[in-house]
Amino acid sequence: MIPTINHQHLFEVLPSPHMVLDRHFNIVAVNNAYERATMRARDELIGRYLFDVFPNEEESGRRLRASFERVFRTGKPDSLAYIPYDIPKPADQGGGMEQRFWTAVHTPLQDEQGRVAHLLQNTVDVTEIVRLRQAVNLPFRFRETHLLERAREAERQRSTLMAEGEDFRRLFQQAPGFFAVVSGPEHVFTFANDSYLRVIGGRNVLGMKVRDALPEIEGQGFFELLDGVYRTGTPARGEAVRVMVQPEEGGELRETFLDFSYDAIRDDEDTIIGVFVQGMDRTESVRAHRQQRLLLDELNHRVKNTLSAVQSIAAQTMRSARDLKSANKDLEARIVALSKAHNLLSAKEWTDAELANVVDQELSAYDQSRIETGGSKVALDPKTAIALALVLHELTTNAAKYGALSSSQGHLSVTWQALPDRTLSLAWMERTDNPVAPPERHGFGSRMIERVISGELGGTYENRYAREGFSCRISVPLRTRELNECH
Repeated sequence: MIPTINHQHLFEVLPSPHMVLDRHFNIVAVNNAYERATMRARDELIGRYLFDVFPNEEESGRRLRASFERVFRTGKPDSLAYIPYDIPKPADQGGGMEQRFWTAVHTPLQDEQGRVAHLLQNTVDVTEIVRLRQAVNLPFRFRETHLLERAREAERQRSTLMAEGEDFRRLFQQAPGFFAVVSGPEHVFTFANDSYLRVIGGRNVLGMKVRDALPEIEGQGFFELLDGVYRTGTPARGEAVRVMVQPEEGGELRETFLDFSYDAIRDDEDTIIGVFVQGMDRTESVRAHRQQRLLLDELNHRVKNTLSAVQSIAAQTMRSARDLKSANKDLEARIVALSKAHNLLSAKEWTDAELANVVDQELSAYDQSRIETGGSKVALDPKTAIALALVLHELTTNAAKYGALSSSQGHLSVTWQALPDRTLSLAWMERTDNPVAPPERHGFGSRMIERVISGELGGTYENRYAREGFSCRISVPLRTRELNECH
């Protein structure tokens, strides 16, 4: 026999706080979890104007009201994350206000004509999470109390919340968390709300056996969990569990992560007749956590590389300097060049940096009327961007001391192009009014240019000291895309 679902009963035993408002923000219904979270009995809440019960004239109150208004105006769900909202403490607990932080999801509830008649608020007290500074990607934890114990206690305490049971069906159908009821030993779907159907790709599963409705999850352990709950009555729970589902028939499997709870449904004689499925889709938060972990690992790697580069630059600068004053000046300039390259990459979240920006940044302090730059728009990966920034700094420093930028008559041209074999070719050409001779001493700057280009970037560096001025050509492999635009 397929059991009849008592939606009012299910509303009461939901483990997280739920509350229903009408269009005038009067409280229509609350469940047991809401009473516990707010420290208020339902006879203090039902029929009351929400902002009389929980007044707040500050920014949090305005945000909450604005969220309600958006839901009723647009008919679309709205959410508020980690909103501070103090609540009054009962007199028997000393009175006054208690600081709390909440995360809330507001879902429109439509009447039979499709109009938004009520609003369902699912709220979670995240005060402890905020205080522990762990407000990101903490797993949703289901209460460990057995569903039957919660249900029996709820049945003893509850009073009438709505006039018609159909209101509760709509409430469950539109709830943000997913719910389903499967009946009998073969787990036939007798109810599945909208959120559950979204998880499984919108397929119609009512009246179908779980194994027939969701064949792609065979071998992933979920059928066995349902069998165990139906056979023993022991709840089964999971947090951020990976499941591969097929959103559409014949389509590719999609990786999904779920918090879920399976609880036995019993009849009046305590016989198990089905399984109540509830949970939340945590796919986005799990992926965000993964991305955050990758970013932190990448940041640690880059910090280590940067520190190694600074250490090497400092050691080589001090070793090759003529005196302490010049060493300090050279070291400071090289670290500033490194810092500027980091700033360019940070602005693009360390994905890439445009070569034109790297060149312009290094030459920005000099007379632009005597400098010509141009080439195709090339995006450099972080390693290449930092390396070329240091090379360009050394070339610019030499030009300012001895070459085209050292007098008012010199001229500098920096051009580049991305070749079909994904090689970057950069030409540096100086024109001066005085002949340029090769340096007598091969300093750290020259050695660094050659070592960075050939060793770190796997490219080539050719220079020439001619009567008209110094010039060089740099060729390095490109590790990212070329954006075919003109600079």
